[in-house]
Amino acid sequence: MYRSMAWLGGRIIQIGSDPLTERFRKDRIEEDLFLGKSDLFSTLEVVFFDTTSLYFEGEGGQEIGQYGHSKDSRPDLKQMVVGAILDGSGKPICCELWPGNVTDVTTLLPVVQRLKSRFGISSLCVVADRGMISRDTIEKLEGSDLKMQYILGVRMRKDATFRDESLKIDGSFIEVTPPRRSSKDPSPLRVRERILDGKRYVICYNEEQARKDKTDRVAIVESLREKLKDGDKSLVGNNGYWKYRKTMEADHFVVDDEEIVNEEKFDGIWILRTNTELPAADVARQYKQLWMVEDVFRSVKTVLETRPIYHKVDETIRGHVFCSFLVLMLLKELESQLEVHNHRFEWNDIKRDLIALQDIELELDEETDHLRTDLRGSAGEVLKAAGVAIPLSIRA
Repeated sequence: MYRSMAWLGGRIIQIGSDPLTERFRKDRIEEDLFLGKSDLFSTLEVVFFDTTSLYFEGEGGQEIGQYGHSKDSRPDLKQMVVGAILDGSGKPICCELWPGNVTDVTTLLPVVQRLKSRFGISSLCVVADRGMISRDTIEKLEGSDLKMQYILGVRMRKDATFRDESLKIDGSFIEVTPPRRSSKDPSPLRVRERILDGKRYVICYNEEQARKDKTDRVAIVESLREKLKDGDKSLVGNNGYWKYRKTMEADHFVVDDEEIVNEEKFDGIWILRTNTELPAADVARQYKQLWMVEDVFRSVKTVLETRPIYHKVDETIRGHVFCSFLVLMLLKELESQLEVHNHRFEWNDIKRDLIALQDIELELDEETDHLRTDLRGSAGEVLKAAGVAIPLSIRA
């Protein structure tokens, strides 16, 4: 099994001098799977991309295990960075694996270039989170080599474009989703388009999130003022208050009232930058679909139990993670087949019902028969959706 995983994660060729352009055997399998389900009219008009980190219990291979920004709050362990690329319907296309010290900003361009070359894509729109954006990234995406469309989140608090920009919520905002009437309704959303320095931005506003942001900030600031009454020592090493405090002379902390005012204008707001011609409402809707990638990462870490990872060899580590990705593709395919039959089941329920399905061998008077246990819960519908014939209850 270990040799098989090492075979999957084995390197085929180095495309360029950049370590982010290596090509592995798993890449061929992903391309074959994609082509096997494609036809003359298949396109990748929109892809969603995000990254996460997976930490190692052991040494983390020869090169891929590195210390970096841990999204699992385990900076004490070596890790790897995993990128997932999904199509517009949320189905996995491929996964990318990098050393743990690679930053999000450096991953987007190699992914876009590899998508175009690996899957024969002439044009597509990349949707990615704010951690992927930088001036150099934008310039290369728009350059003559790639000519890519994109929808990217903006780090609005760090972007000088919006530091002094008024973000007042007024009648210029268009309602996309009305306020909720029940907890099952989608969250409210209003959008406004702005062209600043020749760049197109979409400002999105969620009034529910605005109320939460204000409540959280008021609670933190009140707590900070109470802590300061007991002296500065109580704040040493406490990162919860760093945003709203500043250091005065003699290294004393005080409440940063200016920063509080700056934060207020961002309550409930998130900003997107795009070069597409999509209506502002559609830009916001596409970006909100990034939750599908986050759901993939949750599945990898919890449902598929990818961790712990103990391997000592880079190739086996890649094969290990890729096996989880293959299982995820099968899981998504099963969900699609169930939707065709108008069924939606939780994966844990499916697994429980299939495990309960047993084949019992019975010997009686020198004759051997096989008895099938009863179908429980979702088992019958799952087997039908997957095209698996249900065996007879009793067979010789």
